[in-house]
Amino acid sequence: MSTNLSPISVVIVARNEEANLPRCLYSVVGWVSEVIVALNNTTDRSAVLAKAAGARVEILPWRGFRDSKNEAMQFAQQPWILCLDADEEVSLDLKNAIQHFISSPQASTFSGARFPRKVWFIDRWITHGDWYPDLSLRLLKKGKAKWGGDAIVHEKVICEGAVKTISGDLHHYSFPTLSSHVTKIVPFADFYVQQQKAKGKTFSLIAALTRAPWRFFRAYIIRLGFLDGYPGLYIAVANAFGVFVRQSRLFEEQHKADPKV
Repeated sequence: MSTNLSPISVVIVARNEEANLPRCLYSVVGWVSEVIVALNNTTDRSAVLAKAAGARVEILPWRGFRDSKNEAMQFAQQPWILCLDADEEVSLDLKNAIQHFISSPQASTFSGARFPRKVWFIDRWITHGDWYPDLSLRLLKKGKAKWGGDAIVHEKVICEGAVKTISGDLHHYSFPTLSSHVTKIVPFADFYVQQQKAKGKTFSLIAALTRAPWRFFRAYIIRLGFLDGYPGLYIAVANAFGVFVRQSRLFEEQHKADPKV
């Protein structure tokens, strides 16, 4: 093994990601010590593509985002773990920032590092609004961090110790088409309902009337979403609509009834 490789295990949890996986893999192979792709219920060529790129493939049952990611991290053998999704890509600037951080004396005083995540949407990188900088804690010292939060969705890293913010963007190709974004609104609304029911929360008319307009104003005006052109306008409107759908789904869940005859 080359001595120039950074002491990092890249861990990717994926299912049927043959369209995205090669781009993700080739942004890390050649400069990290280990790449692990944990596949679940996969029926496409993801395993073949991962092995061709030099990654190690592990098969895991799906246990939800949080628990599956924690289980996949157990395969890591290096002192640092870089957690990626298949539709993400480490930019050259981020690669350089990570290598600089890992090799610096101060790295030993931190348990993790976070960095901006930048989304490609329609015809441009989105650099304002609610989608940027989206600081993501993904570089973790082994044994000092784990995935926590909700078991269903919106999992987040819990780190024991100080976290360093470094420069360089993690590229995110989350929505290849506008339709792919629209189709996420309903599933996320359903997840929201599950979360609120688990917390014992109920529908609020005030929340339904105020949260969506505030979400638009915050994204488009306060966070300068208008600087991202028409895609920035769409994102602000769509995210506000998504908030309204979530509130409406909560109302439906608590008030739905059979037709009266």
